[in-house]
Amino acid sequence: MAIIAGLFNKSKRRDGDYLDLAEEVEEYEMPEAGARVKVAELQEYDDVKNFTDYVYGGNILLLDLNPISSDDMELERTTNELKRVVKDIQGDIAGLGRNWLIVTPAGVKIDRKKMRGSF
Repeated sequence: MAIIAGLFNKSKRRDGDYLDLAEEVEEYEMPEAGARVKVAELQEYDDVKNFTDYVYGGNILLLDLNPISSDDMELERTTNELKRVVKDIQGDIAGLGRNWLIVTPAGVKIDRKKMRGSF
């Protein structure tokens, strides 16, 4: 925390001086992530396979359905396939607005209650 406090301590610097953050921030190794969040855009139903492989791998998918949103049949087919995958892996799926879905692997459940202001 002393590093952060030092970054904002103006008494050590004059106006017009700059602070090189590369010199002030300590290096540390980022731990390897257990899961990743991927944002993807579905262009056609055939893309579903690639995206479901990602979720089968234990990752979270934010899926943009805008490119197929005008084709109700393809949209329904896609969402049904994703629901089948979620059931198979015991994950979760939820809509984010009209044209976005979030698909999660086993062990990650989606809380459907919106957080507002002061919780």
